[in-house]
Amino acid sequence: MPNIKPISDLRNYTEVLSEVHEDSPVYLTRNGRGEYVIIKLQELDKLKARIQLLEKLAEGEASVQDKAWISVDDVNKMLGL
Repeated sequence: MPNIKPISDLRNYTEVLSEVHEDSPVYLTRNGRGEYVIIKLQELDKLKARIQLLEKLAEGEASVQDKAWISVDDVNKMLGL
């Protein structure tokens, strides 16, 4: 279940921060609507890495559609295997 708190709870920020765990962010609301999320730095790093991977995969997919597929042997040669 998501941990949702009003932004006014940040007055006691140490308590709010103690509730932030990996894979368990704290969602903050303003006037009853979602506004912010507090996550651990490690979680942010993972999210950024996933985004970069997805961007690279999208580039690869676009390249395949523009060009042709390359063989496994060609890939191995390019990687020096």
